[in-house]
Amino acid sequence: MGGCVSISVPCDQTLSHVGRCLTQKASYIRKLQENVQTLQTATQELKDLREDLLTRVSLEEEKGQRRLATVQRWLSNVETIESQVDELLASGTTTEVSRSFRSRFDYGKKVFKQIKEVNSLKSRADFKVMAERVPRSKVEERLIYPVVGMKAMTEKVRSRLMEDGVGTLGLYGMGGVGKTTLLSQINNTFVNTGNDFDVVIWVVVSKDQKIESVQETISRRLGLFSEEWKHIKEEEKASEIKKMLKGKRYMLLLDDIWSKVDIQRIGFPTPTRMNRCKVVFTTRSKEVCSEMRVDVEMEVKCLASDEAWELFRMRVGDLTLESHQNIPQVARMIAEKCYGLPLALNVIGETMSSRKTIQEWSHAQDVLTSFAADFSCMQDKILPILKFSYDNLKDEMFRKCLQYCALFPEDYEIEKEELVEYWICEGTTDGSKDRDKAKNHGYEVIGTLVRACLWMEYEHAEFLKMHDMVREMALWITADLGKKKESFIVRTGSGLSHVPVVEDWSVVRKMSLMGNEIEKIDACPYYGTKKLGTLFLQNNKLVSISERFFQWMTELKVLDLSSNESLTELPADISKLVALQYLNLSSTGIEVLPFGIKSLTKLIHLNLEFTHNLKSVVGISNLLSLQVLMLFESNISLNDGLVEEELKSLEHLKLLTLTLKDAFVMERLLNIHSLVNFARHLSLDKCIPNAVRISLVAGSSAAPSCHDELQHMTSPNTMYFRSLTRVDIVNCEGLRDLTWLMYAPSLTNLHVEMSFQTEEIISREKVMKIGGEKFTTPFLKLESLSLVFLYAMKSIYWSPLPFPALKYLKIHRCPDLRKLPLDSASAKGRDLVLYAYKEWLRDVEWEDEATKNRFCPT
Repeated sequence: MGGCVSISVPCDQTLSHVGRCLTQKASYIRKLQENVQTLQTATQELKDLREDLLTRVSLEEEKGQRRLATVQRWLSNVETIESQVDELLASGTTTEVSRSFRSRFDYGKKVFKQIKEVNSLKSRADFKVMAERVPRSKVEERLIYPVVGMKAMTEKVRSRLMEDGVGTLGLYGMGGVGKTTLLSQINNTFVNTGNDFDVVIWVVVSKDQKIESVQETISRRLGLFSEEWKHIKEEEKASEIKKMLKGKRYMLLLDDIWSKVDIQRIGFPTPTRMNRCKVVFTTRSKEVCSEMRVDVEMEVKCLASDEAWELFRMRVGDLTLESHQNIPQVARMIAEKCYGLPLALNVIGETMSSRKTIQEWSHAQDVLTSFAADFSCMQDKILPILKFSYDNLKDEMFRKCLQYCALFPEDYEIEKEELVEYWICEGTTDGSKDRDKAKNHGYEVIGTLVRACLWMEYEHAEFLKMHDMVREMALWITADLGKKKESFIVRTGSGLSHVPVVEDWSVVRKMSLMGNEIEKIDACPYYGTKKLGTLFLQNNKLVSISERFFQWMTELKVLDLSSNESLTELPADISKLVALQYLNLSSTGIEVLPFGIKSLTKLIHLNLEFTHNLKSVVGISNLLSLQVLMLFESNISLNDGLVEEELKSLEHLKLLTLTLKDAFVMERLLNIHSLVNFARHLSLDKCIPNAVRISLVAGSSAAPSCHDELQHMTSPNTMYFRSLTRVDIVNCEGLRDLTWLMYAPSLTNLHVEMSFQTEEIISREKVMKIGGEKFTTPFLKLESLSLVFLYAMKSIYWSPLPFPALKYLKIHRCPDLRKLPLDSASAKGRDLVLYAYKEWLRDVEWEDEATKNRFCPT
């Protein structure tokens, strides 16, 4: 028929297909139990595969890698299938009970389908790669609190750091000053600004931290860490880090290091101009900067007054400050007690933020003034942090030296030389064998404590200051962390009118009552004072001391009574101070030394400077251990032959200061070589060289009879005035020159005033006459030269001198002095202060134009 198509299908093929379909459908019911068992087995196998995969993925993720999306999708599918299978198997019980043919058929069909899906997931479980390395940010931002006063410092540090020649930069400063905050600021400046560092790494290197722990921190940052990492050797870890950083530009920020960190040992290549890598670290020790061989070291200092107040105000909060009209005034005084230390400003500010009555604020001020360690939070959050630096000192001797400085008032300028003398005499440093070695050791201690940022060198290198929070920490330690406050009694500048009452003198080891209003000492301490080693009573208004005050102080080694101008005599029981080694009576009204001074046979330091009423030093010849005798500007007349004999008997004398008013006396002193060798300060006041013999020493016309003596002075084995550091010559007639200063190689200060016949400081003619080649270049240690009202002065020296230590040069009313011994290389590396009238400077004959431009710029 038209339009019809006939298709012929073999009968056996059709029957075969129908048979398979009927057989499969029949198996939904016939093999139901078998299929359920197969599904359960397959599902368990799938779960096992999932657990194995999760374990492997976790290991990769611990290395800092991220699982692939395909892996995560497979795991999600497994979770879905597992839930479906559990639900299906749970519904099978109900289906079985119904025994409905249709329900059993449907259930069997679902089981069969689920088996296929489970097997499909199992077949896709063989992942060759499960995770990939996570692209890491170049810089990880650090969380920091709002800061005050660090913007300029941050910019300055970053600017220096980015200089081509700077590879390693060290930031040093005392604990709590904000070094970590500053380093965090440096880190964060690279977060949102363009830079070509491949990675910026931050590591906290705590005290005693091992290299392996530092390497672990770095490995986590670089994505190298794994379970296996823990078990490989340090050298292998360094190798892995080095491989990872090969060809990359890194910046390594090391916070809080206490000793040298060998970055090559960790695995970092050394920063060079070629690789342009950078290392920045913070430390409490300036010494560490040297050990790390930094290109730049920068000190992190405390905040200025205005910045400190702003930080304190932020921490307290305006709500508290405005809660009483007088609180802001007290708050400012409390902020000042923090002395610009951010740690103290933050902690004390936050503590006071909840105090909203003026009484609470006044109480806080009182506590911080009397014994700051008693202030809440001080012993928990401030002093222990500062104590880390104290604990890190080399040994107990350094710690005791630090404690000693707590005896001085707040913000006090401590003279280094005076401090070393205290230490030697108190026994803190050993001065029993060699005085020079003991002094050198003392200066080494000072240097160590300065480099540890526990002391600050004052504007002038010979003075020190201790940050007052460090002082509070030292007082806290001396009081056994606040438990024994009477072991160190320090009441300086407190307005005291009497010696404070002490409950238990037996525990008192040191007492400082400096700078008070004490006029009379009536106290009579009992025998318990035997442990007292140092007593400071200087800068009071003492008039008298009771006869029994010193009676039981048999272990007292240091006694300072200086700057008590109304104190005219000492009690007789000073003879009981049999252990005394240091006695300072300078600037007192003392008239005679007490008879009992003869008993002080262990005394090694006696200071009688500026004792304008002192009439006699009879008895000092008994002080056979005396090494230091200071008579500068005292009223003692050395014309007295008895005094001369007393001085001759001091065989162990190492240091002497004098004021001379008679040339005959100077002549006689020249014959006592031990005294001349150890003279340190010499003042010639209205000294007229009447004798021909002394004229040679003073520099006047030489007589033939004196030439042999001058030759003796130039002998290589005899160095006259070898210890002389300061010379003051005022109103001395007849001195044409001071050529004898060639014999003073240690001279640091020279002041000449109103000596109207003085024409030269050093005479070329006289130097050549006695063999100029024997002398070294003069004034190599001179720091200050002052020439005032010298109308005949024509020359200081005949040629330019290096003056490597010169800081201050004053020329005033010296009209005939037309040339200075300077050239462009003089005082090199120093900012010399030249004080003179501009009119005089204009007429100076300079060595050359370069010299003029340096010392007299237009």
